[in-house]
Amino acid sequence: MTTDLAPIRRALLSVSDKTGLLGLGQALAAMGVELVSTGGTAAALRDAGLAVRDVSELTSFPEMMDGRVKTLHPGVHGGLLAQRANPAHVAAMEQHDIAAIDLLVVNLYPFEATVAAGGDYDTCIENIDIGGPAMIRAAAKNHGDVTVIVDSETYEDLVAELEANGGATSRAFRQAMAARAYARTASYDTAVSAWMADAIGDAVPERRSTGGTLRQTLRYGENPHQSAAFYVTGDPRPGVASARQLQGKELSYNNINDTDAAVELVAEFDADRPTVAIIKHANPCGVATGDTMAEAYARAYDCDRTSAFGGIVALNQPLDGPTAEAISNIFTEVVIAPGADDDARRIFAAKKNLRLLLTDGLPDPAMAGRTWKQVAGGWLVQDRDNGRLDMNDLKVVTKRQPSQAELADMLFAWRVAKHVKSNAIVYAREGATVGVGAGQMSRVDSSRIAARKSIDMAEALGLSAPLTQGSVVASDAFFPFADGLLAAAEAGATSVIQPGGSMRDEEVIAAADEAGLSMVFTGMRHFRH
Repeated sequence: MTTDLAPIRRALLSVSDKTGLLGLGQALAAMGVELVSTGGTAAALRDAGLAVRDVSELTSFPEMMDGRVKTLHPGVHGGLLAQRANPAHVAAMEQHDIAAIDLLVVNLYPFEATVAAGGDYDTCIENIDIGGPAMIRAAAKNHGDVTVIVDSETYEDLVAELEANGGATSRAFRQAMAARAYARTASYDTAVSAWMADAIGDAVPERRSTGGTLRQTLRYGENPHQSAAFYVTGDPRPGVASARQLQGKELSYNNINDTDAAVELVAEFDADRPTVAIIKHANPCGVATGDTMAEAYARAYDCDRTSAFGGIVALNQPLDGPTAEAISNIFTEVVIAPGADDDARRIFAAKKNLRLLLTDGLPDPAMAGRTWKQVAGGWLVQDRDNGRLDMNDLKVVTKRQPSQAELADMLFAWRVAKHVKSNAIVYAREGATVGVGAGQMSRVDSSRIAARKSIDMAEALGLSAPLTQGSVVASDAFFPFADGLLAAAEAGATSVIQPGGSMRDEEVIAAADEAGLSMVFTGMRHFRH
């Protein structure tokens, strides 16, 4: 036997989530481990016919205050923290009749689940675990002698470790479990602190932290030389993190990033009108509505067929057979939708590498939340961009009034522009994008690139003129000069939607009037860097 092995003779089990508990208890009992437990955990083990000591026997003190106080006692923490090779620690244990605890199995009160379920303030407070984190941290600190387990996913690993080592655990195993334990208490405290800050209206608390649970180790990051992983936070917002993958290869880092962009964009549009968004490198290359989902896909595809190759497709309604058939005609990385019918699933089954994700819902674009962006030495934290507009929010600033059809297209283009990297220009016509310019250093360049793409597609489709003729154009931020607006007019746009607020607004308005354009100001911008 190697010297780093720590035998397990006594285990304290106290779990809220009873998943796997009985199997673990039976395995430990079969190895001769004495079981000590609390409340409902002890009852569950006894009901299975296992011998269990109440923790009150170790503490010589009853559980009290509705179970709030039961393990916060030297009889427990001494048993967890005592170093077995330290004579002073051993003497203190003997003097105070403290029994060594070699294994701690604890999972915490379901605070995160309570918050996600919409629990009121007092209910959430009652689901903040105190004794559990204290024991976990104590056991993890003393991992030289004590093994700590904080979730049912590692029960089988524990049993295998004990069987391989004659009822003992190796130092490497205890270290790994201790690291996992500290990560769990850290994420738990993060959830509590974030919830409490929100509950008391503290928008900018002195300290912020973030946490997550490993969902997937990725093959690599944005590039093959970068390692990467996907962590989930438990946020109930539907999307790529909560989606079920029905088929296809594992998602890559870029797949996840682009799929998130796709589903957030398509969720901007009412679910009663079929809408499709096609994403490439986190930018939309085509977005459209239609009377059917297949029509919406065809119109989105016709915005930029070249960029759509190898893209991500998001739908705001369940995928059907005709749409699946159309999507299958070109190479597509991922399709994400609220659902999929049997015909669609059968058609996609022949495309083994295509990933099909089902969300069972769409994220609410108006829902409050925060985004995090890492910079050297810190994080930028901001509210999610949940700004939305309707017709009543638009201010007409030109002599020419836009038509109702132009207004509808402007709102459509505006919702798309919100999800295009700045500087963003979006041309739209009859509920479909017909040109997208993204991520340029000048707004006039975005205008021209979007127009150029429309010209290319007109040639590919055999059209007599680009679809930007008679379109509307949306700009995510104000036009600082008239040049970007005039470039849109040259492309054939008849109406403009933009935030306004430039020092040269009057110059831009005058240029629009001279060109015979209608223009509305939103008073809101949508930078997306």
